[in-house]
Amino acid sequence: MTAPVEAGLPLVAIRHAPTEWNQARRLQGRTDIALSIEGIAAARVWRADAAWTAYRLLASPLKRAQETARLLFPGRDIALDPRLMEMDFGSWEGKSLAELRAEPGAEAEARERLGLDFSAPGGETPRQVQARLQPLLTEIAAVGAPTVIVTHKAVLRALLSLATGWAMLGKPPVKLKPDSAHLFRLDAQGKISIERMNVSLLPQAAVPE
Repeated sequence: MTAPVEAGLPLVAIRHAPTEWNQARRLQGRTDIALSIEGIAAARVWRADAAWTAYRLLASPLKRAQETARLLFPGRDIALDPRLMEMDFGSWEGKSLAELRAEPGAEAEARERLGLDFSAPGGETPRQVQARLQPLLTEIAAVGAPTVIVTHKAVLRALLSLATGWAMLGKPPVKLKPDSAHLFRLDAQGKISIERMNVSLLPQAAVPE
């Protein structure tokens, strides 16, 4: 993993809590799925670092991200930014990868081998996700205020790629764990670097051994 970066503006990235489609391993993309009962319970258990409560709070406008932000940071103002929305999975949304890999003509495995240029039919590529994220990162750096973003898995992977140069081919340099926050730093131009990944949001007594 990239060595810790001490200089720069703090950026905390958090994936939304689980939905029923997450539990069924279905691709959600832009489909506006709310948190499941279990997801609501999980977000209520999570605990943010005390320092983050003073950070600016941005979230994807999709319900699952908004709900997570409200549960994790009750009473806070949340700015919604569409650039934090999940990657568009086009006609694959609502389906699982297992279903797609077994579907004649879907070419799922071939498409997955395209890395940053992967896209579902009618969908978006990770490279396009990065293209919408970078102006947001530049804006956050220009504002100069430490920021928390509540977003989605493909967005977190796009940020990881920007921070490390990973082309999304082969295993990622860091496995993104559930119930976690990911700490980045932004330089003055909005270039992103890793500070620390997989910071548990679980209270110490609830962390699995």
